[in-house]
Amino acid sequence: MLGMDERKITLTDGDGTLEFYVIEETRLNGRNYLLVSDSEEDEDEGDCYLLKDLSDASETEAVYEFVEDENELEAVMKVFEELLEDVQIRRE
Repeated sequence: MLGMDERKITLTDGDGTLEFYVIEETRLNGRNYLLVSDSEEDEDEGDCYLLKDLSDASETEAVYEFVEDENELEAVMKVFEELLEDVQIRRE
């Protein structure tokens, strides 16, 4: 589930909560994606993650999952790299 306070989101699951900062958003093949970081302060030190919106119209809160499929990850990262020309995203 997702709670959003401007550019900060909180994901909750059975194990607890995780907080991330939204760097950019995009839509690809009918799905919304978020590029998020676990660090607000120093962009060079934070880890980035891709989240895919799995919500449908009947849900009151957004539902996200981490993108793990390599093909999907590559396609979405290309879009974010174009949107963020001045930001270097290192893949590990």
